Amino acid sequence: MSETLRLDAVVIGGGVIGLAVARALSLAGRDVTLLESEAATGSVTSSRNSEVIHAGLYYPSGSMKALLCVAGKAALYTYCESRGVPHRRCGKLVVAAADAEAAWLERLQGQARANGVEDCMLLDGGGLKLLEPELAGAAALLSPSTGIVDSHRLMECYRADIESCGGTVATNSPVLGGALERNGIRLQVGGRDPVEVEARLAVNCAGLESWSVSRSIDGLDAATIPERHLAKGSYFSLAGRAPSRRLVYPVPEPGGLGTHLTLDLAGQARFGPDVEWTESVGYEVELRRADGFYAAIRRYWPGLADGALQPAYAGIRPKVAGPGGGPGDFVIQGPSETGHPAFAALYGIESPGLTASLAIGDHVARLVAP
Repeated sequence: MSETLRLDAVVIGGGVIGLAVARALSLAGRDVTLLESEAATGSVTSSRNSEVIHAGLYYPSGSMKALLCVAGKAALYTYCESRGVPHRRCGKLVVAAADAEAAWLERLQGQARANGVEDCMLLDGGGLKLLEPELAGAAALLSPSTGIVDSHRLMECYRADIESCGGTVATNSPVLGGALERNGIRLQVGGRDPVEVEARLAVNCAGLESWSVSRSIDGLDAATIPERHLAKGSYFSLAGRAPSRRLVYPVPEPGGLGTHLTLDLAGQARFGPDVEWTESVGYEVELRRADGFYAAIRRYWPGLADGALQPAYAGIRPKVAGPGGGPGDFVIQGPSETGHPAFAALYGIESPGLTASLAIGDHVARLVAP
C-alpha cells in the first residue's frame, strides 16, 4: 500500500442499503466515501429482488423489520414522488387457497394493525373474484398500500444525493481487511490502485459479504457477528398476459412469503421466489424447480397453462435465522453493539430491506451520530 487516505466516514457496500446509509450520513453532514467491491453499485443482491414496496403486514410487532418497513414505506412513496422515481401503488392480495387457511388471514390482518397498517381488508371468495376474476381462493386479504418501484432508478437517485452532498462513490474497491484503533479504524482497500484508509467511522453494509468483512477486522469481538444463513430464491417469468392487476401472495412458507406473483412497471408478471437453503452463492435457475412453481401457483391461479413459465433469475437472501429458526430480524449494530466507536455493522438485511432503506439509513445515522 503506497498511500494512506484519511477519511471521515466510510460505508462498505454499494447496494441499496449501503447507498441509503451513505445518503443519510451525507445529509447529516458527514464527509462520506462509499466503497463498492463490484464494478457498479447495486449489482448484486439489490439487482435480484422483486422490487416490491411492502406494506409491513407480516413482521412481529416491535421488530426492526416491522418498525423500519412501515416507516420506510411512507418515506419511500414520498421520495419517489418528489424525485420522479417510477413506482405504482398497485396493491396486493394475500390468498387463502382453502378454508383451512382463511383463519390465518384474520391473524395477518391483526398483525398488520398492530404494526400500524390500518388499510387492509378481508374478502371472501366472491369478493376476490370480483376484484380479480382469474384468481381462485376461499378468502383473501387486500393490502392497498403495497406497491412496486424501479429499484435501479431509486439507487441512482440515492447515489446522486450522496454526490450532491460532496460524497464519493468508489467502485472496484473491495475492503480486504482492517483493524480497529483507539480513535478510528484502518482499512486495506484493494482494486487496481490499492490504498490504506484511516477513517473516523466505518459502516459495514456489505450485504452477503457483511460477515466476511467484519471477520476481517482485527480487534472486533467475534461474538458480535451473528450466524449467517443463505436462502436462495428462484424466479420464473410468465409468457403472456398477467392474470391479475395486483400482486398476489399465498399463505407464507418457512423462510419466505411463498411463491407469489409480482409485476414490473411494464405489467410483465413473474413468480417467485421459492426457498432453497444453501451454503454457497450461486444464481443459476434450475429448470426442475418449475414443477414446484406450477403446483404452488395453481392453488390461486388454476388457469396457469403448461409451459407458460420461463426461467428468469435467482437471488440470495442473507438471513440471521436458518431453517426452523423463525423469520429472523434485521441486525443493525451501532457502536454500542459492536463495542467500538468507529464501527457499525448491518447483517441479515433481506426483504423488506428495499422498502425500509430510507428508514434504515436514518436509523444508522442516529446510531453513529457524534
